[in-house]
Amino acid sequence: MTDLPRLHRLLGGPETAWLLERARNRLATGRPLDSPATLKAATSEQRRAVELLLGRRLRSGSSLTVPLAEVDRVLRASMACPDGLAAAVVALTGPVTDRRAEEAALAAAWQRALVELDHPGVADRAGLAPWRAKVESTGLLKRLSGGDPVAARELAADAVRVLSALPADGLTLPVLAARTLGDAHALDDGRPLAALVLSAVRALAALPETATGADGRRAAWAAAGVALDDLSSRVLVHGLPGSPRTTTGHILAAARDGGEPCVLTLRQVVGRPPGLGLNGHTVHVCENPAVLAAAADELGSDCPPLVCVEGNPSAAARTLLTHIADQGHPIAYHGDFDWGGIRIATGILRLPTAVPWRYDTPSYLAAVERGLGTPLTTGTPTPTPWDPTLAEALTQHAVRVEEEHLLDQLLADLGTH
Repeated sequence: MTDLPRLHRLLGGPETAWLLERARNRLATGRPLDSPATLKAATSEQRRAVELLLGRRLRSGSSLTVPLAEVDRVLRASMACPDGLAAAVVALTGPVTDRRAEEAALAAAWQRALVELDHPGVADRAGLAPWRAKVESTGLLKRLSGGDPVAARELAADAVRVLSALPADGLTLPVLAARTLGDAHALDDGRPLAALVLSAVRALAALPETATGADGRRAAWAAAGVALDDLSSRVLVHGLPGSPRTTTGHILAAARDGGEPCVLTLRQVVGRPPGLGLNGHTVHVCENPAVLAAAADELGSDCPPLVCVEGNPSAAARTLLTHIADQGHPIAYHGDFDWGGIRIATGILRLPTAVPWRYDTPSYLAAVERGLGTPLTTGTPTPTPWDPTLAEALTQHAVRVEEEHLLDQLLADLGTH
């Protein structure tokens, strides 16, 4: 049994505090107490205290070296602390936390948090593999969770629930949050979860990290088929026949008769069936509003059904095109010949009734031979599964051909339908 008063006299005074601290640090880092501890520039009082502890004179000099193994033997033999130096440290300074074990436990907790992101809803999607690696390398999850691995694990698990539900078809953000997390506000701007999921959505859509602010946030969610609300998400159309059966159908019919383009909101697209009146017509789809505006100017009410996605399709555009494809109506798509345009086309041409509209290798090479386009200096090469040689040609020639360069051909096609 430890003789506490005697232990205090031997080792508990201010002159031996440095020795206790050295021993405690070694215990906290899992190191044995079997090597000497040295104090540089020791005072005469510190030297005298150690001599009293060990019961012998020490070498003279400015530094003081104390064999901890000898201290352990003295404490045991004197019965001041029969269990030795390690027990004496605890008796005099309190329990010692094993910092190595603590650090290992903390590292394991962070690893468990990151493992949540290895769920098939994330791991099986190629576009998210670089994002998953970046979350780990940049410490994003640590920052968003305030350095709490338990909170980080919950954050990662919630992010997986949301990402597993994407892409959506015309959901608003509050509805997505309510369905996946049970809280309509869980993905509100400014929340840690919203920041984590949005970083993944940007990666899926291959959008730059600089696409921030309200417009960047809206574009990123739109690329995943999600709208911030059902009124601000819109799609530009022209020449859709419409139908007298619905209010939206009336609007479309009036716009067509007047030869004017029309804007549909997500609310109009996902509400009652909008009454498109297509009746088997092919719906042409373009990327840029300039094409639709030119078609309205030149063809007016004679223009066949035309939809403009205005770059990355909004939730309204994705929902409308999905509805058209689900009804079995043919879709013909054209876009810019650049890597951004290729990514947009890839998403649209996955629709079951969609085919390219002058958006293939021969069309691209013909434009290049005409001297159209500008140097292609940005973007990441992307496969073109509907025409594998198109990506090769774009890489080889490195010429960007925008839709506006091909207006004559596109308008001629529309004029013959």
